Amino acid sequence: MHESNSPADKDSDRRPSGDRLEEESTQPGALPVAPGLGEAVDEAQADAEKEEPRVLTPREAILVDKRTVLVSALAIVVAAGAALLAQVLIALIRLVTNVAFFGKFSTAFSSPGSSNFGWPLLLLIPIVGGLIVGLIARFGSASIRGHGIPEVMERVLFGESRIRARLMLLKPLSAAVAIGTGGPFGAEGPIIATGGALGSIIGQILHVTADERKTLLAAGAAAGMAATFGTPVSAVLLAVELLLFEYHPRSLIPVALAAVMATAVHVAFDGGAPVFAVPDMAASRDTALISYVLLGALMGAIGVGITRIAYLIEDGFEVLGHRLKIHWMWWPTIGAVAVGICGILEPRTLGIGYSNITGAIGGSIVGRALIFLVILKFISWVFYLSSGTSGGTLAPLFTIGSGLGAWLGQILSSSAPSLGVSPGVAGLVGMAALFAGATHALLASIVFAFETTRQPMGLLPLLGGCSAAYLVSLLLSRESLMTEKLVRRGIRLRNAYTVDHLSNVLVRDVVENDVVSLNGSDTLADVRAWLTAGAGGATHQGFPVLDDDKRLVGVLTRRDLLDPARNSSDLVASLVRRQPAVVFDDSSLREAADHMVTQQVGRLPVVTRDNRRTVIGMISRSDLLSAHSPRLRAKHHLHRSTLTSTFIRKF
Repeated sequence: MHESNSPADKDSDRRPSGDRLEEESTQPGALPVAPGLGEAVDEAQADAEKEEPRVLTPREAILVDKRTVLVSALAIVVAAGAALLAQVLIALIRLVTNVAFFGKFSTAFSSPGSSNFGWPLLLLIPIVGGLIVGLIARFGSASIRGHGIPEVMERVLFGESRIRARLMLLKPLSAAVAIGTGGPFGAEGPIIATGGALGSIIGQILHVTADERKTLLAAGAAAGMAATFGTPVSAVLLAVELLLFEYHPRSLIPVALAAVMATAVHVAFDGGAPVFAVPDMAASRDTALISYVLLGALMGAIGVGITRIAYLIEDGFEVLGHRLKIHWMWWPTIGAVAVGICGILEPRTLGIGYSNITGAIGGSIVGRALIFLVILKFISWVFYLSSGTSGGTLAPLFTIGSGLGAWLGQILSSSAPSLGVSPGVAGLVGMAALFAGATHALLASIVFAFETTRQPMGLLPLLGGCSAAYLVSLLLSRESLMTEKLVRRGIRLRNAYTVDHLSNVLVRDVVENDVVSLNGSDTLADVRAWLTAGAGGATHQGFPVLDDDKRLVGVLTRRDLLDPARNSSDLVASLVRRQPAVVFDDSSLREAADHMVTQQVGRLPVVTRDNRRTVIGMISRSDLLSAHSPRLRAKHHLHRSTLTSTFIRKF
């Protein structure tokens, strides 16, 4: 620790305050001051001299504030708009369907599979739809290609949640054309992307932060899903697992309120009945639960396979397009050929096909017809999606998963009735487990299956099956259907959200209390000589500078002290050019780290809240890194069981 001699007492030559004031008051133009006021004025001046200079303290983490209330209000407005856009898109899909397959101008629901057109038109209609989608993507915006969620995720992570306004118009338009002309997609994907775009646009118009804009985007996306299915809880969970990348009140509350608002709009337009109305399910016995868990594990593996096949076909379009010089604008037209062929073989593969899900779980579609539908639906969907058209993934995955699960459940029910497996429950588990395995959205998958069927007895099988699917899919592949595209663009995502370790550790728990400080009244020559001598503490990279009363003046680094442009006769205090940035001893390491980044420094003096200019320690970036050691030990170090140790000692 380096200290300098105390300076001469500068107050020794100071004249009495009353005499000084009297003398100053007699100067020409001076305001007369009564001698009796001299002591009072002098005391006020002394207090001003003793007033502490301002130090820069860290911004403390807060859960919610007035901005949260504002963002929540904006999220409700976004949700109302997204829900109304969802209704517009659904009506637009029905309009295109009626015009294309029935030759009538109507927004009433009609299944394209019930069209009376012959096979040439059933083949031609999807091809024309693919051509229109390609033209919209080519001359409108290429961002409409795909199901939209990976693109939204990318904008959240690396684009400050900014989405172009044209996407809010072109995405639903292209989706309506693709789905209305027989595309085997659901409306939920484009609606989620459109709702997210609406939230982003409002966030760009208003004066909000990037984090608040992300919340509005997620609120719009969750509102889109809730408005489609009437599933507010799973919509919030999907936003948390795929878009927000955090579980924090400041974002969770606005998104939850948005989901409530969107569900209210859904009920107003479509009623409160479950989307997939199926017969009531009975409680599952132990052997049946084991079967559902194994079924979920199988679905997890199939989900990984579906992801790989989808991107393999997408790569095939890339390769063929490059070799044959076919612009990507034409790829949806080529992919639509598969849609038309599958539609001719099994008309129920055309369009959204929510009735197929109800039929698989409810038992109205069974046996060979069910597995035939599943296979053709998969072929139609995977080729058309991989070609770069506009459509969703949720409904196709639900159709494939429910069909496979119900089909396997039927086999087990007939071949091993003692297991007590219900084909309906197996279909429900298959639907949710396949989605969990393909997207890695575990909680959203479980709750969605419950909210869309309102079957409480299915919750336990859903929990077991989806958890097994999630486990197997993560063991087989780190990436999901939603993240694989981002990884191919060089973006790596974390699949787990944990509490920030630095937020749970206080500064006083890691701070170094042996402070090596500099006296501000020392000359730079003295300090340089001390550094050259290599005395204890002289190897530090930063030093707090104290005044003669041991109070903080600022912080200097070795570079500041050894700067050749500085005169050796300069006082150390004269080198301080900025207000000192400090951190409290009861601040978290996260607050300290953020304060370092904000102030662009590598170390901070540690002070108490009661005395902000008395340094009790120093904390550096290396201390922040060292604080992770206990976390890493807890994660990787295996401890011998105390029971095992006791057994070994005894025997």
